[in-house]
Amino acid sequence: MEPNTMASFGDEHRHSSFSAKICRICRDEVKDGDNGQTFVACHVCAFPVCKPCYEYERSNGNKCCPQCNTPYKRHKGSPTIAGDDEEEENNGHVDSDDELNIKNRKDTSSIHQNFAYGSENGDYNSKQQWRPNGRAFSSTGSVLGREFEGERDGATDAEWKERVDKWKARQEKRGLLVKGEQTKDQDSQTDEEEFLDADARQPLWRKVPISSSKISPYRIVIVLRLIILVFFFRFRILTPAKDAYPLWLISVICEIWFALSWILDQFPKWFPINRETYLDRLSMRFERDGEKNKLAPVDVFVSTVDPLKEPPIITANTILSILAVDYPVSKVSCYVSDDGASMLLFDTLSETSEFARRWVPFCKKYNVEPRAPEFYFSEKIDYLKDKVQTTFVKDRRAMKREYEEFKVRINSLVAKAQKKPEEGWVMQDGTPWPGNNTRDHPGMIQVYLGKEGAYDIDGNELPRLVYVSREKRPGYAHHKKAGAMNAMVRVSAVLTNAPFMLNLDCDHYINNSRAIRESMCFLMDPQLGKKLCYVQFPQRFDGIDRNDRYANRNIVFFDINMRGLDGIQGPVYVGTGCVFNRPALYGYEPPVSEKRKKMTCDCWPSWLSCCCGGGRRGKPKSDSKKKSGIKSLLSGLRRKKKKKDSATTMSYSRKRSTEAIFDLEDIEEGLEGYDEHDKSSLMSQKNFEKRFGMSPVFIASTLMEKGGLPEATNTSSLIKEAIHVISCGYEEKTEWGKEIGWIYGSVTEDILTGFKMHCRGWKSIYCMPKRPAFKGSAPINLSDRLHQVLRWALGSVEIFFSRHCPLWYAWGGKLKILERLAYINTIVYPFTSIPLLAYCTIPAVCLLTGKFIIPTINNFASIWFLALFLSIIATAILELRWSEVSITDLWRNEQFWVIGGVSAHLFAVFQGLLKVLFGVDTNFTVTSKGASDEADEFGDLYLFKWTTLLIPPTTLIILNMVGVVAGVSDAINNGYGSWGPLFGKLFFAFWVIVHLYPFLKGLMGRQNRTPTIVVLWSILLASIFSLVWVRIDPFLAK
Repeated sequence: MEPNTMASFGDEHRHSSFSAKICRICRDEVKDGDNGQTFVACHVCAFPVCKPCYEYERSNGNKCCPQCNTPYKRHKGSPTIAGDDEEEENNGHVDSDDELNIKNRKDTSSIHQNFAYGSENGDYNSKQQWRPNGRAFSSTGSVLGREFEGERDGATDAEWKERVDKWKARQEKRGLLVKGEQTKDQDSQTDEEEFLDADARQPLWRKVPISSSKISPYRIVIVLRLIILVFFFRFRILTPAKDAYPLWLISVICEIWFALSWILDQFPKWFPINRETYLDRLSMRFERDGEKNKLAPVDVFVSTVDPLKEPPIITANTILSILAVDYPVSKVSCYVSDDGASMLLFDTLSETSEFARRWVPFCKKYNVEPRAPEFYFSEKIDYLKDKVQTTFVKDRRAMKREYEEFKVRINSLVAKAQKKPEEGWVMQDGTPWPGNNTRDHPGMIQVYLGKEGAYDIDGNELPRLVYVSREKRPGYAHHKKAGAMNAMVRVSAVLTNAPFMLNLDCDHYINNSRAIRESMCFLMDPQLGKKLCYVQFPQRFDGIDRNDRYANRNIVFFDINMRGLDGIQGPVYVGTGCVFNRPALYGYEPPVSEKRKKMTCDCWPSWLSCCCGGGRRGKPKSDSKKKSGIKSLLSGLRRKKKKKDSATTMSYSRKRSTEAIFDLEDIEEGLEGYDEHDKSSLMSQKNFEKRFGMSPVFIASTLMEKGGLPEATNTSSLIKEAIHVISCGYEEKTEWGKEIGWIYGSVTEDILTGFKMHCRGWKSIYCMPKRPAFKGSAPINLSDRLHQVLRWALGSVEIFFSRHCPLWYAWGGKLKILERLAYINTIVYPFTSIPLLAYCTIPAVCLLTGKFIIPTINNFASIWFLALFLSIIATAILELRWSEVSITDLWRNEQFWVIGGVSAHLFAVFQGLLKVLFGVDTNFTVTSKGASDEADEFGDLYLFKWTTLLIPPTTLIILNMVGVVAGVSDAINNGYGSWGPLFGKLFFAFWVIVHLYPFLKGLMGRQNRTPTIVVLWSILLASIFSLVWVRIDPFLAK
């Protein structure tokens, strides 16, 4: 049957309300059969269908079950149709195995209900994505997934053949396979098709748990470390240092805060997992030869702000990698957001679209990786490996020459853009560029390539490329990157409306051309896909020095923390390299699986059952939560009057399913079949406009469950509507940025957006393919790196002081407790900078004053210190063991945690307080991105830029160095007895210096030069602090 275009995301929310005795076609009650038991149409999956609908399907329909596509068997009393005689000869009675299957599946009917979605009109919107083609399979399809649970890769040919023969024998015994007089070639061909069908119905992915031999010791050590911490703090609190009471008190407070921070960071890593995907099964399921490609369309978003800080050649490479992705051309659309309204980027896209006509066919012909030319041609590898086509070398040289000419054209555009003419930029046709005033300009959209644009040099279609610059006017809040992303969501919904969206930064190119397919293994999964809000990929970077001095790769976070979250409710959204499920961004809740009803006893009085909680179950579900927005409309669309004649219902539903949903006024037509209550729900247009804005076209797109555009749409009218949805006043009095799209209120809109989705009950997936999916550039010099960390930390502080703070937001909701701990950690970590700064200052104070934070301890008390250090080391070793992260990456992460904590995080806390208390806003700083100089690959590593962030860590280094010199001098003067207490203080000071060592190397640079102002300020502050402390020594008895 044709899928109903009115079916939408709201179907899943009502699955839990369906009863197993309600027909899923006409919604009538499934009455008892001739034997007095409930009528069961399908003996394989027990899909609920009443007898009239069953007989109609057998006579006029597909003659098979809508859920599992098993051919319907004739029931006693049903009319005979063609093919029944042959079936009765092979199957004289219902198989006992099938009867057992029905009994076993009664309790799991809710799982099957998530596979098919029906409308009130009586037709089906089949969501069995494990059945890639539309033809009817034999009932072997429903059995095969259980019997072939093993993987062919893990078995030899002989073992695999033996398993196949056993499977065929069982099917023949059941009568599901009929032996015919076929030739040997025909028989082998049939077997091959059956194997393909069997493999296609296997899972698209699987969860690979960490080995218990690796994870169990890790968890045991964590628990032991927690116990040791309790005894350690008991000792620290009960034994104060009376001669240095202020230092002792500060140190204990700092240590308690560090322990709490460790708990927030450690326990979300309790359930780490790995996942692997099967791309061959994805192709067999959705890309059958001779059939229409059924892979879901994807809209790709690329966001830019300043083309001078984000070089156009880098953006062009990202776009080229998208256009050349290994995915059906007609199902990929690339949207580029220019939030700076730059004519430079506009011209760059024009050049890029022209070069793509040559680059894309070259990539697909020779299957090159990566498909960003700048990085492909700069790879230092044997590019002839695995290449067998004799024309490859010649074509590669020609393509490299073409790319070099393309770079020269882009460079000339950049040089021209350095100086803006007084009259402003002028386009090629002589008209002024509309974005000459970057803060006051209209919305602009330009469509390149696609069906109506240029084809490649081989005459093949290219993916659509769309330039988008939203309208900006003075007096309107534009919400920076989050506002630009929401504008692209609306534009893409109007022009293409793909059900999934990939978000990339302009410097993150597609390194693995099959990355989108990797995400589709999860998002198109029939059971898991509808509950996923996004699939997040790890960030990988090019151009970072081998030692990764400032932990730019962030390996510990992406390879340890994120894998731990994947075992709970899913990883956090990190701003790029993420494939979204469009309904999740629209603020909907995920579909709820039907749960078994709890066992109740009727022997108790009704008043007693109410006291025990029965009254709560009896409360109508509609009273617990008020419907609003699209849910109200969709529920009205599906609550239709029952019709007596099932055939009439089905013919009417087909007529309705072909109607285009373009304007909300069209919904008003054909309401004769609804009662007054349903009609009022159906016409809640004000709720739609309040939620999504004043765009009937966009609202209609939200009703398209599978995405796509309504039939007979006018392209010119869609462009006008797309311009309308990016106007600066469109979001006023709507829920955009509050409940829909990217959430406003923080410069780190990614954390906030993912947090809102998880609070609604959505799950996310962490996908780590062997070849990194995306790669980007990272600031490798110290100043840019600190400013990047400052922006992240400032966003966390803003969330902490907002209503979306995980400490108090959405308690009692659907966010799991360990997931909440992870989100709490993401917003409180900047405040660790205050105790960290104090703790790093204490060693210098102890060395200068001769005091210490720990009194003289006995051997028994020293056990707790030793046990704590051993548990810390053991935790790190076992964590490296299961995560396969190198010890160098772990150590760099620890070093930069101290460097960033005493500099960028500290400034972020004070800037956040200024913004909240006094309304002093800080400007958003775009991180510089660009390709490194070929003459000096890591020249930026030694590039130094002055910033106030450098003062606190420099002061700490000087203080601790002065303290070490003073402590050693004092020990030399006082004799042998003073060396014992000195070792603890020296260890403490060296701990600070070693952690700040990369920062010290960054200050020195390649030529060992440091800006004079840094040295002067640091020495001045350290000297004043030391002299004042010695002069007013607070520990001296008065």
